[in-house]
Amino acid sequence: MRPGKRRGSLLAALVSALLVTLTLTAPAAYSAPPQDDPFYKPPSPLPAGKPGDIIRRQPVTAYIVPGIAMDAHAWRVMYLSNDAKGQRNAVTGTVLVPKKPYTGKRPLVGYAIGTHGLGDQCAPSYGLTTGLDYEATLINGFLAKGWAVVVTDYEKLGTPGDHTYMVGRSQGQAVLDSMRAATRLADANVAADSPMVVSGYSQGGSSAGWAAQLQRTYAPELSIKGVAAGGVPADLTEVAKALDGSLFFILLGAASVGLASAYPELPFTEHLNAAGKALMDDARDDCIGEAIATGKGAFKKMSDYLDVDLMNTPAWQEKLRANRLGGGEAPATPVFQYHGVYDEMVAKGQAKTLRKEWCEAGAKLLWKEYLLPEHALTAVAATGDVQNWLADRLAGKPATTNCS
Repeated sequence: MRPGKRRGSLLAALVSALLVTLTLTAPAAYSAPPQDDPFYKPPSPLPAGKPGDIIRRQPVTAYIVPGIAMDAHAWRVMYLSNDAKGQRNAVTGTVLVPKKPYTGKRPLVGYAIGTHGLGDQCAPSYGLTTGLDYEATLINGFLAKGWAVVVTDYEKLGTPGDHTYMVGRSQGQAVLDSMRAATRLADANVAADSPMVVSGYSQGGSSAGWAAQLQRTYAPELSIKGVAAGGVPADLTEVAKALDGSLFFILLGAASVGLASAYPELPFTEHLNAAGKALMDDARDDCIGEAIATGKGAFKKMSDYLDVDLMNTPAWQEKLRANRLGGGEAPATPVFQYHGVYDEMVAKGQAKTLRKEWCEAGAKLLWKEYLLPEHALTAVAATGDVQNWLADRLAGKPATTNCS
């Protein structure tokens, strides 16, 4: 193991432990968690409408940290979207609009969150109301520029059922439909033809990438000017190889739960042994900080919990391929793709393969590597570059590429 990789893994564990400490010592929540809040229960049957139509809305106060509110109007929303199989569903999220006036059409950022966990209380539409969402500072950075931001919770995070974690098509559609929803929230005053950008890291990098790749056919009316996607887990098969037996094995377990939720026909639970069932049941109500800081599944392998190599079965390989970014499809909008050189969670090789495939398909892509030994630090280090690159796209400046 590279020394940098070991230090990065330990740093990630320490950061996660800090998140758990904050959760345990924070003041009482400002609203009921999703499990106890009727807002998060979709109506049955779902109302008529098209993707992005708002089912319900609720004004809330969003916090950067406990007790310090964002200088923005905020609404929790539930909107129509589609799952990975093309079936209608309901997704929740948060629309945030700076209180200060903006000259011209206010830009909109579709913010794709990174891994939060499988527990409903991990949904950012709840975490932002308590000041405990770890991406709140990054979100607030966009608000400080005067841009509106919409943050999706993704499918079944907050709403009933297992979160379809790392199911790219579902996540990309949830991002695009959240942007539609923001323009249909009358109080937000975000025009349907406002200039738009998408930003996301880690799980959010995958979601941003899928939004970029799907936008041409799924949401062609959105005027998306650029997409920033970092730490992208583009090929789940390759990412799984790196996670299996690592400190962060629980992410692989969570992704297995996510795919099984999106595709109920996939064999999964019936192949778990007693230890596997206990681990997955335990992880279903965890947020990421607790799961990693308490070492759940650390250094275990899928073979420790299953009686068959599920991921290499034809059924699982079919769904993994269906949720693999790239494959000859290129985004219609410029992309800033970035990655940490020594990323210990998301293998860099498969991200470089995505870059190659997107470039060969004709994408206008700028690739950048950060010489850092830890996954989360790259998101922080890239903040200025991401904001500046997106600002240039919104200003109409030509995007450069280093594909060749």
